[in-house]
Amino acid sequence: MSTRTQNEKKFGQWEELPKGERLYWMEIKGRQGWRARYLKEVDASEVTLRFWQEIYGEQGKLTEIHEKYPVDKGHRKA
Repeated sequence: MSTRTQNEKKFGQWEELPKGERLYWMEIKGRQGWRARYLKEVDASEVTLRFWQEIYGEQGKLTEIHEKYPVDKGHRKA
């Protein structure tokens, strides 16, 4: 389990949600114009509720979502 400080350092950006929950995210830019955003939703104790990846194409449009936790659902078109 990660601490709040570890999550803040790793993801760099976050938003406060209701009930003390937080949504962390970071973006990775690909060489061919796409970008990936990794998102992690945690409760007030920093326990992971959900973790997923969003893939955006060259035009900045969301093309795929890959939900990884709590159940790995694989890639699906947006």
